[in-house]
Parts: sequence; C-alpha cells; structure tokens
Amino acid sequence: MSGEPMSGASIVRPIVLLSAAAFASVATMRVADPLIPQVAQELDVSFGDASVITTAFAISYGLCQLVWGALGDRIGKYRLVTLMTLLSGITVALAGFANSLATLGAARLVAGATAAAIVPLALAFIGDHVPYEQRQAVLGRFMTGTILGIIAGQTAGGVLGDLVGWRGVFFLLGGLFLLVGSLLVVELRSGRVPPPVLSEASGPAALIEAYQVLLRRPWARVILVTVAIEGFLFYGGFTFVGAYLHDRFALDYAVVGLLLGCMGLGGLLYALTVRRMLRALGQRGLALVGGTIMTFAFFVVALGGLWVMAPAILLLGLGITMLHNTLQTHATQMAPGARGLAVSTFANVLFVGQAVGVWLCGLLIDEIGFAPVFIVLGIALAILGAGFAQMLGRRPATA
Repeated sequence: MSGEPMSGASIVRPIVLLSAAAFASVATMRVADPLIPQVAQELDVSFGDASVITTAFAISYGLCQLVWGALGDRIGKYRLVTLMTLLSGITVALAGFANSLATLGAARLVAGATAAAIVPLALAFIGDHVPYEQRQAVLGRFMTGTILGIIAGQTAGGVLGDLVGWRGVFFLLGGLFLLVGSLLVVELRSGRVPPPVLSEASGPAALIEAYQVLLRRPWARVILVTVAIEGFLFYGGFTFVGAYLHDRFALDYAVVGLLLGCMGLGGLLYALTVRRMLRALGQRGLALVGGTIMTFAFFVVALGGLWVMAPAILLLGLGITMLHNTLQTHATQMAPGARGLAVSTFANVLFVGQAVGVWLCGLLIDEIGFAPVFIVLGIALAILGAGFAQMLGRRPATA
C-alpha cells in the first residue's frame, strides 16, 4: 500500500469537493421521499407501489457497494468517485424520461448503481488520510454535504416538484452531477489530492479472502448488523413521512418538502456541534441519546398536530445523525488494509436494510395506516441505540 495519514486540515479542498459529490448523491436519494405522492397520483398507483422510486435506488445502491469498494481499493478512491459522479449525471436524468412505473423503477435502479460509489469511497478516502483520533470530527464536517443534500433533496422534491414536476427534478439533478464531476476532474489533475492508498491484493480469490477476513472480525459484524437494522427501522418509516403529511393534513407538495427538509437541519445541527457533543457525551452517549431522540420524535410525528411536525422532523435528523456518525467512524476502521471494501460493505448492508424496511413498511402502511408503524419503529430505535451503546462499552480494545 502507499500513502500516509495526514491532518484533516491539509486536504480540506479535496474533501470539500467530495462533500459536494456526496451532496448530489444524497439529494438524488432523498428527493424521492416527497415525490412519492406526485408519482402515485400521475401514474395512478398506491403510495406503497410508488415507493419503488426509493426501494429500487436503495437496492442497487446497496448491492453495487460490493463492486465499487474493492475497485476503489485497486484504482484509487478519489478517481473512482470522479468517474461515477460524471456517469451519474446521465443515469439520474434517465428517470425524467420514464413513462410507466416499471421504467421509472428501472431508471432509479441504474441511478442507484452509479451514485453508490460516491459516499462510501469518500468516507474511505478520509479514513485513509486522516488519523483516527481526528476522524469522527472530520467525518462530522464532511457530513455537512450529505446533510445539506438531505435538506435540498427533500425540499426540492416538494418545491421544485410543484414548479417543474417530478421529471424536471431528475433533469436538474443530472445537471448538478455533471457540474460537480467536472470540478472533481480539475481537482484530481491539480496535484492537491494525496497519493491513493491501494490494496496489493488482486483477483477473485483475494477479494473473497478480504471479505472473509472482514466478516470474521466480531466487532465488524456488530457494526454491520447494527447499521442494517438502523437502515431498516429509520428509513422504513421516514420514507413515508412525506406521504403521511400530505394525506393527514392535505398539505401541498411544496410544504411537505419544506417540512421534510427539517430533517437535514437536525443533521446540520449535529455537524456544527460534533466536537462539543463528542466531549460531552462520548460515542456511547451519542448512540444512546440519538436512539432516544428518534423514539420521541416518531411518537410526536404519529400523534402530534401540524404545528409540531417541523421540530419533530428536526429531532429525527439530529437523532439519526448522532447514531449513524458513530457507526460510520467505526466502519472506517473495520479493515484498514481494505478500507474501501469495508466501508462499502457497511453502506451495502445499510441500504439493503433500508430497501427491505421501506418495502415492508409500505405494505404495513397500506394495511394498518401510518401512525401505528411510526410508533413501533420509534420504540425499536430506542432499543437499538441503547443496545449499541452497551456494546460500545464492551468492545475489544483492538476494535
């Protein structure tokens, strides 16, 4: 392998551009939430059926991690992020041409495949070049891009959806990917990007062995199982909050998008205070308090009036970011010799969990309604946060 850890400050510009690519990737993912009612209405399908724009993206996003992580370790993580950002400009725009639910689902499947490389390999790049003791704070700052992507995606899905329609939203996002990809190309050629940390392993046998080494590590299994459950529970419910707001309060799509954008504000609050939160709570406290906050917020969403929806959704964003950033930090250290593979596996199980959660919760919501599902998920998230906090206290010293 080549490359040495550097201080977070010495590679600020490359990380900022990675954060911009993450912004586009996450905005493309989360833009689907407020568009579900529009797609359902135009294509004359149920909310559960229309959620294919979320599940198709999440399935391919998760499965393709198994390819991009190992490839990033071989050819360079920054280089592969740049290429996939440019390709996403094309694949994301394809959804705007769909004329049926089947073709829309297929377009989102392809978009998820190309966008899948961006965030996990960016996290692995930071893991390669930022020392562990600085890493959670740097990752928290990097998450500003993903958090703003949540805000922009969910707001744009509502506001721009009203102005240009759901098809126009996908065209605009395609243009954004092309712009950011061009900036990444310039940065890659500037000499400011540090030399890549490359894996010396090659061939299918070496890849299989790398996965076996990863999965034999008990703490890695804890991280992977926890993040899969997190994706199932949180996004299984949150994906339908927009449809719930539209259905219960008869809100137009622009207002729904603005309310959903409050989730990103909660995450942004965490990103701006991550150093202080770490000092005050530690990693165990972040997991425990994050799970508790999400439980309270899902209860408020299920049972509260319209006036409490914005603060409740903000709390959902704060709680999930507290828990997830702690999981991310441990994911970057699961396999330092094959960090791209490890972090991409982390993302794989997250989004497979999310896709299964959205599918099952969509079926349950169609049968029993939104509020009971939100309440059950909220209780489960408190248990998850408390359980992971307890495991953090018992983890091996070498983890």
